[in-house]
Formats: sequence, structure tokens, C-alpha cells
Amino acid sequence: MGAKLSGGGGGKYQIEQNSEINVTPFVDIMLVLLIIFMVAAPLATVSVEVALPKAVAKPAQNPPKPVYISIQQDGDVFIGDFRTSVGEMGAELQKQLPNRNPADERIFIRADQQTRYGDFMQVMNALQDNGFYSVALVGEDANEQ
Repeated sequence: MGAKLSGGGGGKYQIEQNSEINVTPFVDIMLVLLIIFMVAAPLATVSVEVALPKAVAKPAQNPPKPVYISIQQDGDVFIGDFRTSVGEMGAELQKQLPNRNPADERIFIRADQQTRYGDFMQVMNALQDNGFYSVALVGEDANEQ
């Protein structure tokens, strides 16, 4: 049998509890933050005073919703999500873009990679015949595959 050599009463495995809080890490963090703010505060202040004029410019308008023309492999043409024909495409675009100059509009063309060149050129010619001269071709990013 073993005898207890030190400590007061209590059980054989009783450990004395430490009720003190170690604040050293907290103080270290606070000192680092204090130094950061002491260095950053002078950088944030402006040393040259200037009397700036009031801004009177109108806020910029949001750009208009882009118009997409899609050409499928079999030659079907879509404006947005709606099917159309090459002959009706100009009138349909004029309906979608009322009160806007066709020469100022950018039309985005999405064509299937197997689309015939003749079908693509019919769409391009129809756009030019109706005054839409700014055309952008949409392709898939090679890095996304």
C-alpha cells in the first residue's frame, strides 16, 4: 500500500486547480494591433488640404441589355431565346430595340462550331442590311475545358 506524501486531505488523484488566467497572449496581440494602428493612422490622413468642387455630373446609366443572336448547326436562327428567320431578323431586332439607333448597337453572335459558313454570312448580311454594323462574335474560353 502506498502512502500520500504531500498535500491536504482529499482523494488519491486530486489535482490542485489553477484559477489564474494567462493574459500574456492577449497582451501580445493587443500590442501588435496598437503598433499597426499607430503606423497606419498617419498614412490615412491627408496632409494637403484642397477645397474640392461639388460634383454636378449626372450618374451614368446602366448599359443596355445585350442582344444575342444564336445560329444552330442546322441553320436555325434565334434572337435571345426566340426562333426567327433570316428574313424577319431585322424587323424583330427593330422591335426589341425601339428608340435606339441600330448603328450604335452591338449585336453578339453565338454560332455552333459546325455551322455552315453560308448560314453565318446570311445572318451577317441581314444585320448589315438593317443598319447593325457593330457585331461581336462569342466564343468559348479555351481555359474552361
